[in-house]
Amino acid sequence: MPTTTWNRHHILSLNDFTTVEYDAVLQTAASFQEVLSRRTKKVPTLQGQVVANLFFEPSTRTRSSFEIAAKRLSADTLNFAAATSSMTKGETILDTAKTYLAMGTDIMVIRHREAGVPNAIAQEMDRLGVKVSVLNAGDGQHEHPSQALLDLFTICTLIDPANPRIELLKGKKIAIVGDILHSRVARSNIWSLTASGAEVHLAAPPTLLPKIFAEYFSEETTSPQRQLFLHWELEPALRDADFVMTLRLQKERMTAHLLPSLREYHQLFGITRDKLQLCQPNVKVLHPGPVNRGVEISSDLMDDPEFSLIQAQVTSGVAVRMALLYLIGSGKVSP
Repeated sequence: MPTTTWNRHHILSLNDFTTVEYDAVLQTAASFQEVLSRRTKKVPTLQGQVVANLFFEPSTRTRSSFEIAAKRLSADTLNFAAATSSMTKGETILDTAKTYLAMGTDIMVIRHREAGVPNAIAQEMDRLGVKVSVLNAGDGQHEHPSQALLDLFTICTLIDPANPRIELLKGKKIAIVGDILHSRVARSNIWSLTASGAEVHLAAPPTLLPKIFAEYFSEETTSPQRQLFLHWELEPALRDADFVMTLRLQKERMTAHLLPSLREYHQLFGITRDKLQLCQPNVKVLHPGPVNRGVEISSDLMDDPEFSLIQAQVTSGVAVRMALLYLIGSGKVSP
């Protein structure tokens, strides 16, 4: 593993991640990527530790990815499902977390449809004075740090497989297209990609990209390298883009009629081969999944390895989540 000092106890947001921390994740993930290519894909790094996946909302990729990552690190895993838990009998979220704490959990991976739940559990663990780390696996319309980090890793390893690092994206143009209003993935990616010095261009209909996103960075986080641009038409976002990230229309979170029709959305904002002609010749396309084929992206483009990095994102997810568990588990240096 790369030698690095890591003092972060919880991973809840990317809004205060430093360049050193991004590079620590990328370099550690690269090491685990190599481990995953071996015949024996397991290391004893977290042997004896317990990782509890507390997913209060449905998930396929993220939960399975964290479970595989923990097992590859030789950790014991506990998987929570709200529908079959004591929460159906009135147990609170914090009581559920304390139950898993009492079972000897070392790391809690939390996913919830309400923003702030992982933070609340982390605060409770800190209040109790225990050494349990909390990792945000997606909370409401707040953030999804591990997805943004695996997106970053996927892009950086494409540019330099031997030495992925955040500075590789400096000056690159990255378009994020789709349901930005409801996307925690977009919010985390805005932090990570602008921190790298990339130009990030958001594109969506006005109903899915409010002007408030123009004020995304506070005075504390504003710096010359953070470049964020908003577009309510697709063409200026795609023109000369190096990477295009398209996002799922999250119909389950839409409480109003925000779009005339899916057909019209695809016509105006769906990513197709023809529209990619506006981009750089070697442009690559990403999508965090799950994908509405023929809506956010054409089906043939999604399956074309010449353009699509979607399967690479899923593969990268295991290595990146191994890195995160390692860094807040045995890899961190106590203050």
